[in-house]
Amino acid sequence: MLEIDGHSLTLEDVERIARGLKTEIALSAPACDAIDASRQVVDRALAAGERVYGVTTGFGRLAEVVIPPERRLEMQVNLIRSHACGFGPPARRELSRAMLLLRANSLARGNSGIRREVVELLLALLRSGLDPVVPEFGSVGASGDLVPLAHMALCLVGEGYFHSPEGPEPVSQALERVGLRPLTLREKEGLALINGTQATTGLGVLALLRAEAAAETAELAGAMSLEGLKGTPTPFAEEVHASRPHPGQITTAARLRSLLADSEIRESHRYGDPRVQDAYSLRCMPQVHGAARDVMGFVRGVLEIEINSSTDNPLVFVDSGEILSAGNFHAQLIAEVLDFLTIACTDLAAISERRIERLLNPDLSNLPAFLSRDPGVESGLMTIQAAVVDALSEMRVLSHPASVDSVTTSANKEDHVSMGLAAARKAWRAVECLQYVLAVELLCAAQALEFLKPLTPGVGVQTGYDLVRQHVAPLEGDRVLSADIERLRALVDAGALRDVVLECASRSRS
Repeated sequence: MLEIDGHSLTLEDVERIARGLKTEIALSAPACDAIDASRQVVDRALAAGERVYGVTTGFGRLAEVVIPPERRLEMQVNLIRSHACGFGPPARRELSRAMLLLRANSLARGNSGIRREVVELLLALLRSGLDPVVPEFGSVGASGDLVPLAHMALCLVGEGYFHSPEGPEPVSQALERVGLRPLTLREKEGLALINGTQATTGLGVLALLRAEAAAETAELAGAMSLEGLKGTPTPFAEEVHASRPHPGQITTAARLRSLLADSEIRESHRYGDPRVQDAYSLRCMPQVHGAARDVMGFVRGVLEIEINSSTDNPLVFVDSGEILSAGNFHAQLIAEVLDFLTIACTDLAAISERRIERLLNPDLSNLPAFLSRDPGVESGLMTIQAAVVDALSEMRVLSHPASVDSVTTSANKEDHVSMGLAAARKAWRAVECLQYVLAVELLCAAQALEFLKPLTPGVGVQTGYDLVRQHVAPLEGDRVLSADIERLRALVDAGALRDVVLECASRSRS
């Protein structure tokens, strides 16, 4: 059972729930107490006739409008309906589930002034597999992800649609089917549901975890390319990286050493090799891959804090009894780190593409042109690099930061916005492109190793090669390669190649 308490959720918890791998989830007892206590603060403010933003007043530019008591519940549901104005194709179902979980976890901290029933229904939707249909576009990531969260919140009041195998299913029909009832929202609850960074953060978490798996896979792809090109592991020596002790650089060098250990290929050219140094795309893997590792570590730290934070407005503080209007819904930090994540992924793809070029170009290797068995009659892997360059060009465009693109909204009340969801969408797409680039490098590097047999590569590279060959046969003549690339990208996405790297590193440490 995953207990939600607002403080201890992990990124891996988010991924498991988002993918439907775990559905046993409940509020912890302390969270229930915190939620109840915060609601009592709101009820006391209402009884005292206090003027509280979004509780007794309108929203945004309409904050000066005082709402009469008999119309306050109407205002809450109208807020959700009016903000459910997203457009475009539905966002990924995993994102819908991540949003439900993250919003529930944030509300569980007890700073939002809502009733326990609101959080319980969010969790009940997750347990029942009812995932809101949320359009892809609509958030500027400033007063929270208002639009996507409004589409999610519609489902709590019996409106909107859920995903189903047959297409969008009306919420009212689906709730009745599983024995759940929609809520009548009380004061503050509509606002608490849609003020937050959970769409940006949810997609960012899912993108980061895929990026981390891809970064580990890049070590295997790079090591396999090094072997295929008969490069030297000397630049990965431990003392080299201890002299410039960036954590990611040290980790990458250690990964490469473990993957390349006990290589017959290396021994075949240890002596008498006229080359003095390898090209940067081989020699500087620790410095470049390690930089991406450090970026991803920074992004992880930010997201770990964000998924356990209160991000709506106003916030309720039980100890002081105060309800304070502030700006925790602003996603600037999340937008900036996700832009940074896109840049890191793009550079990993850039150095991978350079290794692909070296594998395919006979002027840069001692291998047949384009790794073809019969160059000239056959083109081999000639054009595969062009396809990679197409993906890399898109990644470079995606690397333009969304987080500097503020556009004033809401009648100049929201005069600085983060564009966080745009940054998250870019990061997701960049990771997907990186997976394809690495799939191509693995395809090319495995083919290069065919020409070096019977020599065997390092133990880790050999394990990775064997896994690649379980899914893609050697190139014995020209064939359509698209299906091969898709199979290898699926392996990258599933984390199977990452696991090879981690297992090899673990054996090396022991």
